[in-house]
Amino acid sequence: MVPRLASAQMAPAGPPVLREASLQTDTATYLLSRNTVQVQGTPTLYFWFRLDDETLELRLFPANTANAKPLRLRRTPDYQQLDSLTRETDGSFRTRLKFQNLTSSQFLRLVVEQAADSAGREPRRQVVPLLPLARTSLALRVTDNELFVGEEKVFELTSSNPRNVHATGEWVRGPEFDYRLVAESNGLLRLHVLPNQLGNRTLQLKLQTERPTLLAGNKLSYQLPVLRQEFNVKASRLRFLSPDQRSVTMDDVSRRRGVELILDNGRSFELHRTYRIEDQEEPGGALIAEIYTRQYLSNDRVLCYFRPYNTHRQTAGYLYIKENDAPRYLTNLDITPQTVIRNVQVLHRGGEWTPSLGVSPGETVDVRLEGEGLQKARVSFEDLPIIPSDSSVRTDARLVYRVRVPVNFDKRKSTIYNLGQPTGYALSVREFQRPHPLDFVSVTYGDAARQITKLNGPVLYDGTIRDVVFQFNPAGIDKAEQLFGKQFLSFEIRTLNAKGDLVELRNIDNVVICPGDNSPRAAFYADKQCRTDPLSLNAILGRKTYDLDEWSRIVVTVKHQASQYSETGYTQIVELVLKRSYKFDIDVSFPAGLLTRKQKEDKFGDLGGISLATLAQFSFYSPNKINRLRPYKIGAGFVALNAFNLGSSTANRDLGVVILGSVYPTRREAKFTFPLYLGGGYLLGTSQWFFMLGPGIGVRL
Repeated sequence: MVPRLASAQMAPAGPPVLREASLQTDTATYLLSRNTVQVQGTPTLYFWFRLDDETLELRLFPANTANAKPLRLRRTPDYQQLDSLTRETDGSFRTRLKFQNLTSSQFLRLVVEQAADSAGREPRRQVVPLLPLARTSLALRVTDNELFVGEEKVFELTSSNPRNVHATGEWVRGPEFDYRLVAESNGLLRLHVLPNQLGNRTLQLKLQTERPTLLAGNKLSYQLPVLRQEFNVKASRLRFLSPDQRSVTMDDVSRRRGVELILDNGRSFELHRTYRIEDQEEPGGALIAEIYTRQYLSNDRVLCYFRPYNTHRQTAGYLYIKENDAPRYLTNLDITPQTVIRNVQVLHRGGEWTPSLGVSPGETVDVRLEGEGLQKARVSFEDLPIIPSDSSVRTDARLVYRVRVPVNFDKRKSTIYNLGQPTGYALSVREFQRPHPLDFVSVTYGDAARQITKLNGPVLYDGTIRDVVFQFNPAGIDKAEQLFGKQFLSFEIRTLNAKGDLVELRNIDNVVICPGDNSPRAAFYADKQCRTDPLSLNAILGRKTYDLDEWSRIVVTVKHQASQYSETGYTQIVELVLKRSYKFDIDVSFPAGLLTRKQKEDKFGDLGGISLATLAQFSFYSPNKINRLRPYKIGAGFVALNAFNLGSSTANRDLGVVILGSVYPTRREAKFTFPLYLGGGYLLGTSQWFFMLGPGIGVRL
């Protein structure tokens, strides 16, 4: 037998580079001078291995040890050099090699180079061919040795090195048995056996290996020991006729004209005769199909017309070919309805199944197709990849595919095909239209621009608001992996006076903000409605922001337009309050029961009558409250003492210029108050300085 390992090696030019080479595993050492075998006429260093990624120690002994130049190994993808070549005390060079795949790697070799003795000359080179050897055992254990003609049975083979067993998956035909060996992805070996003759028969398996073993006399062998297994092959009560097709489609054409089908010769078949096919052996079964025999073929088979009338699955059992209600033969094949797609639905992540076939770029969706005969459908989506998924469903009535829409998809729809033909359904590709948090909107009202989402509550501004400008950041909407699409906003603008009464109301709808150039879908958002310029309130309001009174409020509600989205959008309220620290006003009050003390008197006089005070006063606002005054005031003006004391003509009346401090109740909108006064001034009638203290009645105009 000619080994499958070939070595096309060149003989080294000039004297050899190496005197000796050795490969050492954890159990043995292999020398170039002793452990070699002839492979196609080339001496090849062999070694035994157990693992595909075996690690070995390599030692190279230069031929000239006196003035030996350093050695080096040429790189190859078959192994990885773990250490650099280092010189040992005995003059050899040592390193470690980790092989990649010893079972399947072909033409393994070591290429050793040594620098030339003089400059400018090519380095000397020597090639050491390698041959990995593997020990492989194979066993077949059968618990039930009964087989039936025409029925395929699968057995499991056990091996010490299953990767080294040469499994082609092709049928090996024989007079007694047909068999094939299949290697599965999980490393298991499956033997498929199909008996051909009755009686006690012996199956002889002649299998080969990928890597050879070494026999006596340094002979290589790829042949495994022959496996022998006795089987008792029995005949079925009914002979099984194998069809040339495993599936037939039932439609109007096949029911009327039939489908050409080739069956094994039943020996008792009569030409130009119709046979009934049922799904049960007993009489009275449902009619599944009919067979009309047309002519015999040269390979001992019969050409028939097959007319299906009902669906059938091979897993549901055999089909019985009957003549006059008496079963004559067995056969089996799938009879499936014509592939018809009746309904298509889409499932978005986190949503429900919907008949709307709209998908968005960058999105992964599940597509469910419902209909008939879908088991044999070969569905594809135009320019869209199908992602393998554990949740995929494939039945005759339903198919579920997971589809990924690339971010750079440049079509408006993706047609759904079956076997390359359009199904009449298509996924419409539309841009994402999801509400984005409003952090891409900022407002300027005098200071630097601020994101509206960072304005927590009313903003108290103590200057003149020249304008309120809303700015938009298109680059803050879409990101590479998260798309939102166009943002449809509406603005409700209200201005209120200090009492909270509505001064003006404006609504701005359909403000469209499109993602910027940083979006991977920027080219698809081109729209004349997209707004890029700021939104100025003074361009909209009748009463401008700089003309508003103190403690007026500008309330702007920014929100997504609900009609443009299938989910709830975001709402943000921006409230600006024209804050003031103090207020100047003219107050008229009526101090009563004042205690006064004049400059030259030692004590306060008696309680006076009702006086009249007209004061220009400063009121002070609380810094952390809106339009809330502090309980004290400071003012200056005139006081008419005892102005309303009409009961006595000798009342001590006088007119004074005063500076008064007063303490007022802080109730809002009170026209009458009862303050306490403390202050002093100059009496114009008596030309005296005086001090005063007492309550009064205040009137706010």
